[in-house]
Amino acid sequence: MSTGTNANGLDFEALVSEHGAADPLPALQSFEARDGTTLSYRHYPSESDTALVLVHGSGTDSRYLATFARELAASGAAAVYTPDIRGHGPSPVRRGDIDYIHQLEDDLADFIYHVKTENSAITRLVVGGHSSGGGLAIRFAGGEYGHLAAAYLMMAPYLGHDAPTVRNNSGGWAEPSVAKIISLSLLNRLGVKGLNGVTVLQFNLPPEYRDGSETLAYSYRLMTGFNPSNYPDDLRSINVPSLFLTGAEDEAFFADRFESTVRPHVPDADVVTVPGTSHLGLLVNEEGIEIVRQWLQARSRTSSMCTFENS
Repeated sequence: MSTGTNANGLDFEALVSEHGAADPLPALQSFEARDGTTLSYRHYPSESDTALVLVHGSGTDSRYLATFARELAASGAAAVYTPDIRGHGPSPVRRGDIDYIHQLEDDLADFIYHVKTENSAITRLVVGGHSSGGGLAIRFAGGEYGHLAAAYLMMAPYLGHDAPTVRNNSGGWAEPSVAKIISLSLLNRLGVKGLNGVTVLQFNLPPEYRDGSETLAYSYRLMTGFNPSNYPDDLRSINVPSLFLTGAEDEAFFADRFESTVRPHVPDADVVTVPGTSHLGLLVNEEGIEIVRQWLQARSRTSSMCTFENS
């Protein structure tokens, strides 16, 4: 593809970066979640006493975050940890599915405790995510574990299907089974959860970018657990520093609508748009990485940045 832009509207070739492609990925490491399941992550070490736990988006795993994570860690802004979310990665127990809707939040809390245990030098922890990973970070902020994060980094976050920031079907990337989703949502309100493993969402990853490790379909419970619970309520729960970063040329979301959507709920948030940058290009864009670096380092110098001990 000469342009790198696919029929689904996302530019996957934007992830090809000269400096990122040349370096090998860190080896997958593992931790044990509360149910005994072994989950995987990658670690990008740094001299910083700040840790950034960064969650990948839908359909893939932590690999595509490598350039962003590597450069942030090398700059001394943060040690970066990129988990493969349950149901994703090279060999998940059940690809595209989880056991219950809130399980990803439980997993993320377990991982934070793992990071704290493994790296005693860490005094501050930032939770962040890209795309659906940003949606999970927002859900996490609004849930019972939100206090575990000293700050939040949302990179082109998915706010939900009804948010004004979201293009139709995320620019063609996602194909939801709307009738199934509505039916299952109604059943869940009635307390009926036995059908939550039904597939309701599929993704349009072009064949040339597939290697067998992608996750191209989600169950209802995974789709729901990977999204904000209710984005206005979840956003209003954020009372620590937060950065919402988007690319002006985002194919999945309306970048120019984040300010008006986020600001009423998080008045003190930093909302920044990087010019000339796509949805995936945001992860390899030097200007975007520099914005995050400066934001992290500025936050680490302020007393408003809470610590593990204060959590």
